[in-house]
Amino acid sequence: MMESLERILESISSVVWQGPLLVLLFGTHVFLTVRLGFIQRFLGTAIRLSFSRRREGSGDISQFGALTTALAATIGTGNIVGVATAVAAGGPGAVAWMWLTGVFGIATKYAEAVLAVKYRVRAKDGSMSGGPMYVLENALGWKRLGVIFAALTAVAAFGIGCTVQANAIATLLEEDRGIPRIATGVAMMCLTAIVILGGVRSIARVCERLVPIMAVGYVLGCLVLILHHADRIPDSLSLIAGGALSGHAAMGGFLGAGLREVIRYGIARGLFSNESGLGSAPIVAAAAQTKNPVRQALVSATGTFWDTVIVCALTGLVIVNSGAWTRGLDGSRLTRAAFADLGSLGPILLSVALLTFVFSTILGWSYYGEKAVEYLFGARVITAYRWLWIGAVMAGSVMTLKIVWTFADIANAGMAVPNLIALVALSGVVSAETKKYLSRHRLDEAMDEDHAGRDERDLSPRA
Repeated sequence: MMESLERILESISSVVWQGPLLVLLFGTHVFLTVRLGFIQRFLGTAIRLSFSRRREGSGDISQFGALTTALAATIGTGNIVGVATAVAAGGPGAVAWMWLTGVFGIATKYAEAVLAVKYRVRAKDGSMSGGPMYVLENALGWKRLGVIFAALTAVAAFGIGCTVQANAIATLLEEDRGIPRIATGVAMMCLTAIVILGGVRSIARVCERLVPIMAVGYVLGCLVLILHHADRIPDSLSLIAGGALSGHAAMGGFLGAGLREVIRYGIARGLFSNESGLGSAPIVAAAAQTKNPVRQALVSATGTFWDTVIVCALTGLVIVNSGAWTRGLDGSRLTRAAFADLGSLGPILLSVALLTFVFSTILGWSYYGEKAVEYLFGARVITAYRWLWIGAVMAGSVMTLKIVWTFADIANAGMAVPNLIALVALSGVVSAETKKYLSRHRLDEAMDEDHAGRDERDLSPRA
């Protein structure tokens, strides 16, 4: 029975994540890029704003805290294993398409955050809540669709954001270090409890320290690996650029990929990595202490830049540059082979990266799921939800989770559809907000206006 269910879910996931949804997601990226006048041109200013830690308006956490919490949830196994899977299935050209999803996805991540802050609500305890469910209800009057989004978010969070992440850590330590899964589960459960029981401020404090260290360390490791074969860089870049437009012929153990597969796997893995369009990151963007929607949106947009334009691109270049992709390897085996070029240091670097990436994802997604169930049932369920999340970390460490992973993929697709509908329907609102704050001659002066309280509403009790 379980095998039949697994086959059914895999068939559904395969259909959902092929043509239509990928076209809708990437098409939304391009549409918003054009509609917003290539908002990516403000990336330099956005990066500068993202490092601000002082209180700059109403909210629960700093802008930097909101960014690092979102990055904690998005920078995960997809940045390492997901990239390897894309290269193995689509060839080097998939790296280019993955990179393009990051470049255009910046506009979508920006638009999500504008709407999340503009239509966020204030609870009786003073905390902020926001995200696509509130946008669908407050801006469009589509409460039922908001409920559907929140329900799918809560389900997807337990899958892709918790159990499968804990399983990845437990499997890695068991295979590489011989550490029993139950021991890893207990340790992870305790660490998770220490952080998430303190709420979003506790999560943000940990992410503000953990994310920069893990990201910088991983990027430096990738640069060392790339420079280790510096003479191959021109050929690798040629393979990536050429393969993006023509696919790639068979080579060694590699079976070859047509252009359709290159585009499909590059876009799909890029979208899984940066989550632009899924509607997850704006949930934490709504909690930021910000003066206006555009300010926080610029900060949030840098998350896609760091996640995909930088981290995924470097991982892809490491894999192509190593030549390991020609050996018929896939997934984690391909990544390990590429990192083995650093000798004994390579596997250690990879293990540490996966451990920190996965743990940070568990923390970030716990907040997404928490806010989703709060929207559905009210604040009274938050404490129970946190304890349930902690228990799921332990369960994920010792379970076989292929079915859970596949179901989470389907739930993620379900999240994306209502969110993308809202983004397209409200693109005019995003454009108007953008023109209001970015049409001034001096951006800093425009950003000094306190706009944080303008669209805050009282959070009505929910059944």
